[in-house]
Amino acid sequence: MFNPDGLEMQGNTPPHDVLPRAPQTIKETGLDFLFLVELLCKTLFFHGQTRLVDLVNHTKLPVGVLEPLLAFMRTEQMCEVSGRSETEATIAFVLTDVGRSRAQSYLQKSQYAGPAPVPLQSYIDAVRRQSVANMKVTKELVAKGFEGFVLRQSTMNQLGAAMNSGRAILVYGPPGSGKTYVSEHLATLLTGNCAIPYAVVVDSEVIQLFDPLVHRPVAVSHGGGSLDKGPGQDARWVECQRPVVITGGELTLSMLDLDFDESSRFYQAPPQVKANSGLLIIDDLGRQLVSPQMLMNRWIVPLDRRVDYLALHTGTKFMVPFDVIVIFSSNIPPSTLADEAFLRRLGYKIYIGKLEENEYRAIFEQNCTRMGIPFTEQGLRFVIDELHGKHDKPLLACIPRDLLEQIRDFTFYQGIQPELSEELLSWAWENYYTKG
Repeated sequence: MFNPDGLEMQGNTPPHDVLPRAPQTIKETGLDFLFLVELLCKTLFFHGQTRLVDLVNHTKLPVGVLEPLLAFMRTEQMCEVSGRSETEATIAFVLTDVGRSRAQSYLQKSQYAGPAPVPLQSYIDAVRRQSVANMKVTKELVAKGFEGFVLRQSTMNQLGAAMNSGRAILVYGPPGSGKTYVSEHLATLLTGNCAIPYAVVVDSEVIQLFDPLVHRPVAVSHGGGSLDKGPGQDARWVECQRPVVITGGELTLSMLDLDFDESSRFYQAPPQVKANSGLLIIDDLGRQLVSPQMLMNRWIVPLDRRVDYLALHTGTKFMVPFDVIVIFSSNIPPSTLADEAFLRRLGYKIYIGKLEENEYRAIFEQNCTRMGIPFTEQGLRFVIDELHGKHDKPLLACIPRDLLEQIRDFTFYQGIQPELSEELLSWAWENYYTKG
């Protein structure tokens, strides 16, 4: 299926290599000749005398692309060969006075001197090929992903179907019901790797996209880090697991726009772009500094058309793919979060509520085992009948862990063995729930 802007975001695609083929010429990089000269000049400015092999490794460009750039710079007296070497691997380059002067002027425009970026269209094409909507989540995959997880089969069926849809998911219910844990655990259902570029260029402006805190490279060697002049694969891209971006109460509307650093003069991609080809989890919706309605309104176009629109500080606007499964997690009922028009754009609304007694028991026993606290039927009955029952508190997924952690902490402090005694359970309960 094609969206109105021509980005193919759904549908089956034939098997393909995750990383694109390495460019063999400057034209194949998709980048302007003078842009690359500036990038190379800034790299030499920051690194000083640099071997050719190190320039290849730093810029992620093959030697066949760098050679004409360096030849041009030598002709323009911007750089020179530093010493002589019998091997191409050890030949080194250094800026001349003219080159240092040029580099300083280039740095006033942008201080970006990292790996060569890829053109926006190349990024769009890559996201299309590796679309998260192409994943197929089966009941076997869900069963494996949630193995040992106390969750109703009906809820797991909803989650599996929702992940297959590629549409936004709202996970809602009372505090402590396990919504965040369930939402984050959906990452186990992501399959396949994806290509993430170090950076993208738009109108000669660089947007840094690869984030080591988000993107997890896989241990696959694709070449591109030596003077090998064979085709190889494009080292400007990193093969990664599908990304998972989690944001919560700190989220603001401005964070969803490009982050332009006035001193460095280049951009950082917003979280929804870093999450392309994966998951974007908006945790604790309703706790943000802006209203849920304002945040939801910001998502209407991306969720509906699978594209987002960003703007450079120059005013230039451009389109990027919004190939993300967005998971909203909230304690707030859907009817008060957004209007009916927005709720229709949420493919699945999945309620996570209080537990049945057998589910509570399973979680209680699991946490006893994990913390080394001997489980007893008498202790469990006291928690359910006396503590929950007499205080009219629902059986929620977080409570066994939280109570048992308090017992573990207190008994370690006292230097005694942890146990499910009425005295210790009552002490933990009183600490856990506020009075009044």
